[in-house]
Amino acid sequence: MEMKRINAGKLRAIGYDARDKLLRVEFDDGSAIDYSGVGNEVWRKLSTSGSAWSYYRDNIEEEYTGRRGVVRKPTTRADLESLFKAPGE
Repeated sequence: MEMKRINAGKLRAIGYDARDKLLRVEFDDGSAIDYSGVGNEVWRKLSTSGSAWSYYRDNIEEEYTGRRGVVRKPTTRADLESLFKAPGE
């Protein structure tokens, strides 16, 4: 699923899988919620809204059941360097 980066209220990214009707919402605290059964029209309105946070709160948060998750933590330089260390270093 391709994520669209946004900065609206607590929202940081949104993505939609039309085939599975799955909406993923990522928040500024690193949490994420996946909502199933979301129609294409709801996605279109959310992704084009001038006030995505308000649209999310009014039309998605209370209307759909979500499954909580975590946004994958970005890889740090230290993480990458540890992959390439020689044994015993």
